[in-house]
Amino acid sequence: MPSKPRRMIDGTLAPAATDGERQNPLRAGIESDRISDPCSIVLFGASGDLFKRMLLPALWSLRLRGILPSGFALIGFARTKYTDDSFRTYCKEQLDAFAPDGSKPQGELWDTFAQSISYVCADFKQLAHFQELKRRLAENDERFGTRGNRLFYLATPPSVFPGIIDMLRRAGLDPRSNEQGWTRIVIEKPFGTDLTSARALQRTVQRVFGEHDVYRIDHYLGKEPVQDIMALRFANTIFEPIWNRNYVQSVQITSAESIGIEDRGNYYDNAGALRDMIQNHVLNLLALIAMEPPASSDADAIRNEKFKVFSAIASPRHEDVMNMSARGQYGPGKIDGAKATGYRQEPGVSPQSNVETFAALRLSVENWRWAGVPFYLRSGKRLARKVSEVVVTFKPIPHRLYGESTDAIEPNILVVKIEPDEGVALRFEAKVPGPKSHIRSVFMDFNYGTGFGFHSPPAYERLLADAMRGDQTLFTRWDAVELAWEIVMPVLDVWENTKDFSFPNYPAGTQGPQTAFTLLPDWRAL
Repeated sequence: MPSKPRRMIDGTLAPAATDGERQNPLRAGIESDRISDPCSIVLFGASGDLFKRMLLPALWSLRLRGILPSGFALIGFARTKYTDDSFRTYCKEQLDAFAPDGSKPQGELWDTFAQSISYVCADFKQLAHFQELKRRLAENDERFGTRGNRLFYLATPPSVFPGIIDMLRRAGLDPRSNEQGWTRIVIEKPFGTDLTSARALQRTVQRVFGEHDVYRIDHYLGKEPVQDIMALRFANTIFEPIWNRNYVQSVQITSAESIGIEDRGNYYDNAGALRDMIQNHVLNLLALIAMEPPASSDADAIRNEKFKVFSAIASPRHEDVMNMSARGQYGPGKIDGAKATGYRQEPGVSPQSNVETFAALRLSVENWRWAGVPFYLRSGKRLARKVSEVVVTFKPIPHRLYGESTDAIEPNILVVKIEPDEGVALRFEAKVPGPKSHIRSVFMDFNYGTGFGFHSPPAYERLLADAMRGDQTLFTRWDAVELAWEIVMPVLDVWENTKDFSFPNYPAGTQGPQTAFTLLPDWRAL
């Protein structure tokens, strides 16, 4: 018989458990996610791409899964001219387009959710519009029981972050002025465009918000395989004893995309791969791989250990930059058999652009555990395929006992697959069946989707729910942001002040520039 629908805390119905959830033994005993605190979420930039593609579908999914509380309201805040009703219609249209199959907005559940949505048509520079926002928030407290709890989400261009934060203070919407509940702010990346601008933004933030109120979001940290790095290391005794310089030969971290810059030419030509990916996403992965075991699962205990990793990475000297880095820019080529435009031909990009679309670094973590182990980081656009992964390569065997002399005995590797596949793979050597001692590499491969019968929810779902709960574990603390900028700034300085006359130096759809293979010949193939 089919199972009954699951009733959520506010009395509405959530979808019934799937067969996989009922029968998969790997999911036995897993409890549903904890309900978030009642609150109003204010989405600054609610007519933008991030809102419609990621944030709105994430909130709707949280409602379907019963994680949003009954005391919930959403306020859109942007320049586009909407009324409350027309904004609700807009939200439904975007969910029709971007919500996953099987979760399109309809019926009583959508009608209830829609009534919690309102809109303020606003100029970010007008104090009167923020005072109107304050009035709407008080109205939500009365109507929806949001208890004075407020989550401000900056889904706007970074250039307007400081102005919005200052207006919140002037309108009395800062944490110190809130006597009823909590006030938090979620800040999208990039947090600054260099070390100087990041410090200036932080000064603006800390005049209004305490560090415990600030949620600097890096959506990579919300991905299930990224979270599982800590479980892999600290919930298993077989890995941690060999997770050090005595057994690890190198670590590769890759974030590669087959797409180009799409419609972001004006942004990307002032950013580049180093700012866009390495300084935040990729360095955060390095910290999770290299950190020491935290004393507890408390957010600050974990973030303290990540900070120690960044503290142990010496900023490269300017004279060493060319020997420990590689950069590239894609030219015309083919992706999946289709012609792809070169970077300099993209809309919004200078025909003489010196901006990199590929960046690779070799860094060292100078502490007791990792001294002498190179960490190789790379990220790029228009590469052979989309893949994000961490590859830990272990040292080769010290003495050969098995295999014919012609057999290649490969080192063991552990691969944490982040996307598009999610899982963990381990390569080891095995004897080929038969009378001779031939050795071949084989893989043990675990996939989250097939193993648990469950597809991980998008990262923004987890991160939004955590922000509403007040859990900062997966958000970046200021001291780590500052150190990450300090690590990459010498590279940025050299690259921006040195013309690369080889650009474009890799065709779209390839493995990247040859300079990357000078840095590391053994990059794992894309």
